[in-house]
Amino acid sequence: MTGTDDEWAALLRAALAGDGRAYRSFLSAVTPVVRGIVRSRGYGLGEARCEDVVQDVLLAIHTKRQTWRQDMPVRPWIYAITRHKVIDAFRARGSAVDVPIEDFAEILPADAGPDPTERGDMEKIIGMLEPRAAELVRMIGLDGATAAEAGEKLKMTEGAVRVALHRAFRALARLRERHVE
Repeated sequence: MTGTDDEWAALLRAALAGDGRAYRSFLSAVTPVVRGIVRSRGYGLGEARCEDVVQDVLLAIHTKRQTWRQDMPVRPWIYAITRHKVIDAFRARGSAVDVPIEDFAEILPADAGPDPTERGDMEKIIGMLEPRAAELVRMIGLDGATAAEAGEKLKMTEGAVRVALHRAFRALARLRERHVE
């Protein structure tokens, strides 16, 4: 139910007089309209942030409901609050722009991975680890296998893989300190 401005005004007047049901009805009526305005004006904010703005608007309506002049229409008052909250959201975001990566997946170049020299250096350091730790680092760290996949191949539980991988990374850090720096 979106309601007319007169219906909204009547509900808000009753709410200001203490009628809780009228206030719930008023908020239920204005919420879809507010959500639509926020989504259209705040298109670049993303769905989750738009829903946050809707909640900010409803909170502002609640805290500022006494400022509505009862001889004036309700809809412009709500639209003004909504417009200002969307602007505040854009200001809070700053100059950062959230763009879904999926929109550009076809035109972005594929990750070429590490260059051959870098891969060779990594292999030298990894080769200094014990064989099972080296295999885990190669499988998970370089080839992108999951802990479950590595565990299945090496006959280990996922938990054991995670512990062994953590220990391997600590050993790699110590080796790096001794041999690279």
